[in-house]
Amino acid sequence: MPHSLTRKARPVAADAVAVLRGRARCGRGDAKDRPLNYFKSCGSTLMSRTKGDEEEYWNSSKFKAFTFDDEDDELSQLKESKRAVNSLRDFVDDDDDDDLERVSWSGEPVGSISWSIRETAGNSGSTHEGREQLKSRNSFSSCAQLPKPASTYSLSSFFRGRTRPGSFQSLSDALSDTPAKSYAPELGRPKGEYRDYSNDWSPSDTVRRLRKGKVCSLERFRSLQDKLQLLEEAVSVHDGNVITAVLIFLKRTLSKEILFRELEVRQVALRHLIHYLKEIGDQKLLLDLFRFLDRTEELALSHYREHLNIQDPEKRKEFLKTCIGLPFSAEDSAHIQDHYTLLERQIIIEANDRHLESAGQTEIFRKHPRKASILNMPLVTTLFYSCFYHYTEAEGTFSSPINLKKTFKIPDKQYVLTALAARAKLRAWHDVDALFTTKNWLGYTKKRAPIGFHRVVEILHKNNAPVQILQEYINLVEDVDTKLNLATRFKCHDVVIDTYRDLKDRQQLVAYKSKVDKGSAEEDKIDAILSSSQIRWKN
Repeated sequence: MPHSLTRKARPVAADAVAVLRGRARCGRGDAKDRPLNYFKSCGSTLMSRTKGDEEEYWNSSKFKAFTFDDEDDELSQLKESKRAVNSLRDFVDDDDDDDLERVSWSGEPVGSISWSIRETAGNSGSTHEGREQLKSRNSFSSCAQLPKPASTYSLSSFFRGRTRPGSFQSLSDALSDTPAKSYAPELGRPKGEYRDYSNDWSPSDTVRRLRKGKVCSLERFRSLQDKLQLLEEAVSVHDGNVITAVLIFLKRTLSKEILFRELEVRQVALRHLIHYLKEIGDQKLLLDLFRFLDRTEELALSHYREHLNIQDPEKRKEFLKTCIGLPFSAEDSAHIQDHYTLLERQIIIEANDRHLESAGQTEIFRKHPRKASILNMPLVTTLFYSCFYHYTEAEGTFSSPINLKKTFKIPDKQYVLTALAARAKLRAWHDVDALFTTKNWLGYTKKRAPIGFHRVVEILHKNNAPVQILQEYINLVEDVDTKLNLATRFKCHDVVIDTYRDLKDRQQLVAYKSKVDKGSAEEDKIDAILSSSQIRWKN
């Protein structure tokens, strides 16, 4: 081969294949499967070219002849390149397309004038001639070794392992010894799968997803109309969590004036917002809302609720003093006044008792040291404290239980119940007896319990009262069944025996004899009653 040929431009592998394809078209395959045009083309080629002309054609070609022994053969290099870059396909960026030359099957650069004319003619597949060529091409593909694609390829497609849509197998894949791996293009996710991330949801879809507990951004609702429509959708599903979530979004993205104005005509959402603000303790915004709605009583109650955040007793007392003049209802105004008065007295009692306890001169504080401060305690707790430490004090002192009862108008039942628990805890049985003893206008004494003596017995038993004290108050219970039940539960045998004797129930008395200890005084008492001839038993 002449040396000058080696310096010529190397042919593209596609031209070599095209020539081979033409030669194979004339010498291979079954004649009956080939169309008439095929034989005409083969005959004309054979007639027009002699052997000498063919050798001259090969030597005068601008491309290098195709030989299998040439080490510099383009096809061998393509196969080697194919193997080398297969492992690097993932690292090749799409931007590298601009650095690679695109070449058509005829060897012409893609984008040239001749290539454009050829492409335009080749793409006119709507004509009859194009359909005949397509039919001829399809029939030939069954016998040809190398299929001829109908569209162009770029070298960058070889490096990426992918072809253009609608094209046939690439050249390097066709000539490879082993079948090349198919690299399918990565398809985009369906829109329904990534709608969560693009926030492409209507208000109804958003509310439905919120009800299911799915994460759904509300930032796409930017206009006031969209936000109000979202709120109305949330209210329509009657789900408090969804309504609250939407209200939090509106609270963050709308001004107070616009938010209050729109919620004023949406009472369901308004109630949810008020409850939410109370839960999180946003008193400032809550007061602004009540002030905008002209709800004076709720505004006053919200202002009063702020005292819970004040820990210092003196500051809390001063704050409560400012709440007295707020527009409360008549009942609430009385409670606010009592709260202020109670805290004022607790401060005085606490300071005095702390001094007495530190001095150690009072017996009650030495025997029963205080376990906690009385400041900010409820009224009932304060009354119990006074009955425990200051029960005998005169009515004129602030710590006197009688003074507390009159000042705060404590009912008799509440006072007796609290005083009984305090004095029974100290085992002051004389004070307990005096608590229920009353005198009539004739000077006769009588025991009376506003809470019922059955409650008195239970409280006394809870504080480990002696059996004699329990029996005394069990006998004051008027209902017989209740009396027997209490006496049996607390093992007051004398009360049970006397009750069955008064009922003249011999069988019950005999049955109860088995429940007492043998040889005890109770058994002897039962035997004496059973042997008495003066009792007329009913059974």
